[in-house]
Amino acid sequence: MDLSARIAVLRSGFNRSFWVGNVLELFERFAFYGSKAVLAVYLVERLGLGPLGSSLMGLYGFAIFFLPVLAGPFVDRYGFRRSLLACFSLFTLGYLSIGLAALPAGRPLVALFGLKGWVVFSLVLTALGGSLIKPSIVGTVARTTDDSTKSLGYSIYYTLVNVGGMVGPLLALPVREGFGIEYVLVLSSGTSFLNLVGAFLFFREPASVPAAGAAGAAGTAVAVAGARSLGRVIGDMLLVFRNLRFISFLVLFSGFWIMFWQIFYSVPFYVRDVLGWQKFELFEAIGPFTIILLTVPVTALMKRVRPVAAMTAAFAVATLSWLLPALFPTVWAMAAAIALFSVGETLQAPRFYEYVADIAPKEQVGTFMGFAFLPVAIGALVAGPLSGWLVQHFLKEGRPPAGMWFVLAGIGVASTAGMLLYDRFLKGSDLNN
Repeated sequence: MDLSARIAVLRSGFNRSFWVGNVLELFERFAFYGSKAVLAVYLVERLGLGPLGSSLMGLYGFAIFFLPVLAGPFVDRYGFRRSLLACFSLFTLGYLSIGLAALPAGRPLVALFGLKGWVVFSLVLTALGGSLIKPSIVGTVARTTDDSTKSLGYSIYYTLVNVGGMVGPLLALPVREGFGIEYVLVLSSGTSFLNLVGAFLFFREPASVPAAGAAGAAGTAVAVAGARSLGRVIGDMLLVFRNLRFISFLVLFSGFWIMFWQIFYSVPFYVRDVLGWQKFELFEAIGPFTIILLTVPVTALMKRVRPVAAMTAAFAVATLSWLLPALFPTVWAMAAAIALFSVGETLQAPRFYEYVADIAPKEQVGTFMGFAFLPVAIGALVAGPLSGWLVQHFLKEGRPPAGMWFVLAGIGVASTAGMLLYDRFLKGSDLNN
């Protein structure tokens, strides 16, 4: 689709629900990534939870990316509008609850539940809100586009997600410096409340469900789950887990996300305590900016490369990125490392969903796409306690800080080798397929 055609589609190809849903997603990403930018430091140091705080971060990240599969039937039954109202209500209360753990107003509640109990409750509440946003917004995009507009529709969605990922940390920085780190969570709560009001006033339930084309396969991954009952979702999960080829691929791919989550879990401590750079939130805006800048040209450049080869190259690039701060302990080297890692993300992201759709049994493409983001959840689950160990071992106990990046590079090497072996021995196999 050329530029003039895209402009024409932008003018007439999308209805009100599409635009309202995407604007709500943009502001939700402000809140999510703004809170994410400071949450590790907040839990570990401000609340004094130490390595337990890192582990809780991992569990929180896992829940955020795993629960949407189980939340799909709720969204299907009650509709996108009601689900969004529930989502933003939970987000408003969840973010506020996390922030209250460090505010005088929250002391009676913390004393009642205990600090650990209150934090777990608050994170679970927020994760439940997060479980509803993906099926609702992605489902809205799927329902308000057809084969001629779907590709551009998901491009708009993906771009706004990354704009939110870039701006959220930038907003968190002045709030943390001017008011205190806990007020970043209060800001996320306030933003979620504005989304709640916006959804109530402006969002209307999309009426029609056009047939989804191949271009929308990745975007409808979560929305597909919403068309099934909870029992069917659990049955599909067992079906997926019996496919050894697919599970092997997902487990290997989680290595990429184990490395990715360290940008939020470990990098803030390193740039602040080792490099002496206090504005750590700025580093967490580099990745989304790089992705916005490079996704289109990198995707075009890699279009003729086999998906597995492109993904293996992504692993290699991500691995090399961690060698930069290991060898050159400077602010610029860390910034370059995050940018280079994001190049790896642009190499693999489009091809990942394409490959999942290709290897899934033809009658089960929707089922497999619904579980395709499990590597992100698994990566977060492992990255949390790993970050706690890295920070404690290399930053708190006085060992050479470069060691933490060599550990991540080692994970990358193992994952890259695993992808090469997968490509050689399992890519074309029929294990339970």
